[in-house]
Amino acid sequence: MSSSKEKPTLGGTRIKTRKRNIAAPLDPASFSDAVVQIYLDNNGDLELVAKSVESIDLDFSRYGDTFFEVVFIGGRTQPGTTKPDEGENHPYSVIECEPKREVILPYVIYIQKILRRRPFLIKSLENVMRRFLQSLELFEENERKKLAIFTALAFSQKLSGLPPETVFQPLFKDNLVAKGLVLSFVTEFFKEYLIDNSLDDLISILKRGKVEDNLLNFLPPAKRSNEFFSEHFTNEGLPTLVEYNEKKMFEVKLKEMKSALTTQITEEADIADVIETVKQQVRDSKLPDIEVVRVLWDVLMDAVQWSGKNQQQNANSALRQVKTWAELLNTFCSNGNLELELMYKVQMQCYEDAKLMKLFPEIIRSLYDQDVLAEDTILHWFQKGTNTKGRQNFVKALEPLVKWLEEAEEEE
Repeated sequence: MSSSKEKPTLGGTRIKTRKRNIAAPLDPASFSDAVVQIYLDNNGDLELVAKSVESIDLDFSRYGDTFFEVVFIGGRTQPGTTKPDEGENHPYSVIECEPKREVILPYVIYIQKILRRRPFLIKSLENVMRRFLQSLELFEENERKKLAIFTALAFSQKLSGLPPETVFQPLFKDNLVAKGLVLSFVTEFFKEYLIDNSLDDLISILKRGKVEDNLLNFLPPAKRSNEFFSEHFTNEGLPTLVEYNEKKMFEVKLKEMKSALTTQITEEADIADVIETVKQQVRDSKLPDIEVVRVLWDVLMDAVQWSGKNQQQNANSALRQVKTWAELLNTFCSNGNLELELMYKVQMQCYEDAKLMKLFPEIIRSLYDQDVLAEDTILHWFQKGTNTKGRQNFVKALEPLVKWLEEAEEEE
């Protein structure tokens, strides 16, 4: 007699389970010991070390930071310090070498080789450098010097795209700046980098590091002045950097003055208040009179509402602006040289701006009528002016005014 029931089997039911990646426990100590042993086996010969590192089967993607700790310090660092942890160490690290470029350059070339083979390690190099630079106070003075030389050479050698912000941004910790550690680091860095590179190259790095706008931020707050910056870097043999900073500060001051003036003129502030603002800016910033005159004219003309095609409307707008702000111009065009500079400024603007090309004689006449320009200044420009831009046309256009001035002088 047969049964319709299936006979039980011994196989049991197979339950599907999801596979999981079981992470191996982190063991940076063993990794560090293995890399240290490579240094010891090769007596610190970096070419041989590089070959061994390239061929060894270690988990660099996992222990990249530990690798660079071994490179810089000689072993794995203790948490929160720059000192080697327990375990194997070697005496061939960056920190242990002499603070000389010819000694440190091979380390840069060595790291370059490693990064070409394992480009993913650039992130670990960034991490370790950022950590060390944020902890400058934990290094001895000569160790900081070695780090500065290494960093300068790394940029000189264009070390696998090391981002400048990785280097410069971590330095702006208040305590590091206040102690003068940042100033001594960047001074060493600038000196070393400029041996092989131009000032333009350095400025390019500073721009990419987002620090070129105000180099004074490297100075301790108690010494943060242009005077101290100039004195310090002149004494350190970097006059080109001093010149660059002075030019940069000059541009910043001009920009600030232009901005303040633009606001007041656009809002049609009282002319006495505007004059006082300019005087205050000149006192604070020690701006040369000639630059003040140039800025005044730029701001006044920028504030005019120009017409696209109506030449007469443009002429009226320009002349109205001159008349409105004549007292302001008169206050700062205080001698013949400054008046002549204003004439050159008007000449250049009329030369460069097609809609103003024919307005030159009218503007000059208006400036004369408002006592901004003296007769002698106009005659000097007419007879001996040195700016050649459009001069031939402008001289011809100014002939009627000059003739009138000369005739009036004869009558007197």
